[in-house]
Amino acid sequence: MLSGLRDRADFVVDTTGLSAAGLRERLLTMFSGTESGEVFEVIVQSFGFKYGIPPESDLVFDVRFLPNPYYEMSLRERNGTDPEVRDYVFRGGTADVLMRYLTGMIDFLLPRYIAEGKANLIISIGCTGGKHRSITFARKIAEYCTSLATSRVSSTAMPCADQN
Repeated sequence: MLSGLRDRADFVVDTTGLSAAGLRERLLTMFSGTESGEVFEVIVQSFGFKYGIPPESDLVFDVRFLPNPYYEMSLRERNGTDPEVRDYVFRGGTADVLMRYLTGMIDFLLPRYIAEGKANLIISIGCTGGKHRSITFARKIAEYCTSLATSRVSSTAMPCADQN
């Protein structure tokens, strides 16, 4: 019944004896030209808790305890990409301590996620509105992950009300 389809197929994969991870590895090798660990991607995204936690997140970190630029009139209309907002969020040293803890966790987790055969790790950083602290911190985490050179890294900001 399926012999005609098999004859027209570009690829045939015998799955006899293959585990799910083995099948994934075989398909990645066939279609991407690389081994599974070579295509691992870290996605770092910022979001606002008042808009909801991104459901695709693997790891979610709450940075609402950091200094909030929203309450500084000169910073309110800016966002987390602005150097003055970044400096405000990182003043006092608390953000630096958090950064050390999170980078240590990332150092521990990345090789384990890769060994497990995951294709990506989605790290979501949230603050109240998703405009200041989360963007600042997500960018720092993305910079760190890029420096590791173990995976591709992308960084995105989830839309918040004033971006729509």
